[in-house]
Amino acid sequence: MLRTLTLCGLLLTAVLTATPSLEELRGAGQAQDPPRATAGAAGLSTERLQQATALLRQAVADRKIAGAVALVARHGKIAYLEPVGQRDLAARAPMDERTIFRIYSQTKAVTAVAVMMLVEEGKVRLSDPASKHLPEFKNVMVQTSDGSRKPSREITVEDLLLHTSGLSHRGSELYRARQVRVRTQALPQFVTNITQAPLMEDPGTRFRYSEGTTALGRLVEVVSGKPFDAFVTDRILKPLQMHDTSFWVEGEAQARLATVYQVAPAGGLAPFEIEEVVPFTTRPALIEGAVGLVSTAPDFMRFCQMLLNRGELDGVRLLTARTVEQITGNGLPPAVLQQRGSGAMGWGLANVDVVITPNPRGYLTAAGEYGWDGSAGTFFSIDPARQLIVLLNTQNVPASPDGLRQRFKAAIDQAVVNP
Repeated sequence: MLRTLTLCGLLLTAVLTATPSLEELRGAGQAQDPPRATAGAAGLSTERLQQATALLRQAVADRKIAGAVALVARHGKIAYLEPVGQRDLAARAPMDERTIFRIYSQTKAVTAVAVMMLVEEGKVRLSDPASKHLPEFKNVMVQTSDGSRKPSREITVEDLLLHTSGLSHRGSELYRARQVRVRTQALPQFVTNITQAPLMEDPGTRFRYSEGTTALGRLVEVVSGKPFDAFVTDRILKPLQMHDTSFWVEGEAQARLATVYQVAPAGGLAPFEIEEVVPFTTRPALIEGAVGLVSTAPDFMRFCQMLLNRGELDGVRLLTARTVEQITGNGLPPAVLQQRGSGAMGWGLANVDVVITPNPRGYLTAAGEYGWDGSAGTFFSIDPARQLIVLLNTQNVPASPDGLRQRFKAAIDQAVVNP
């Protein structure tokens, strides 16, 4: 009897050990705080930074947002880290530096780095047909007015990174009707779903923002032999000490997750759960390379700094400098680039907008500056020329009420007094 109980205990221990918790995946402890600098030492105007803070506080007072955490770093040091407002209005819980945000499409940049790590290792080529690694892509068809046809060529890994694959967005009428993206279905089923839906056009002919990066998450799994979340955690998040970044939130961290708000019919703000079926406090079956991560401002700053440092942070190198230069420049061919905003804004393999012709209207304004945003109210920008990183995290639908992103970024640009 004792031997039987002992054997059962060993089996139970083995099962529990084989199913790591989120904390085990991420590693214990907090990230080392990035170095700090005064505004003056970083070449920033204290007075103009205060104006940027006042802008955010006014948005809170006007009930456009519940709160925000903003961060500015120059030359590798945080010079401005400002929480304003509240992360939970009902609980009157204030925003702070460790507040966790759903960063949605900023996830794409992390997925792109994962793919490029495999490219550098020679396990994947950008020119590879997607079907080489994901056979489901072999039979995709293009939608036509009277039915469907075979595409003019196969979708490549590069197409999936550049959003020139012909795939569509999770919010499109087609994908919603076909339930392409379901958070209770794992990546293999997602790939089946998305390849059974018709392409919107031939690969390589148009930029169409899509769910291709979630398909790339499955590609990473197949090529590496590791679950996508484990690969991202082990190869990117842990080395960069991004311990507050993950694909779901559990334990004590749930109290730090900001609530998403939208404008209530009677005015003011009301909570809004974007993911009703599987919220970010539950482990989803679908680990999404397009929109799945949560993070904090200091955590994501570390990822941005790695890119700004051309692939390295604190002695840890994820990518070569040459690769980072390649993926943070425009990757769209001339004809596709011209279709996308007359060629003023490019798109990089890192899944970032890249400024080609400076334009003061957006939050990316300087030539060579790159970045992207999330649909729940976050954005990041990286300017290599000025060694400048800017992040703004809110949790709001719409994501940028009254052009808040653009106005905040303009205030920060004006605060740079020593290029």
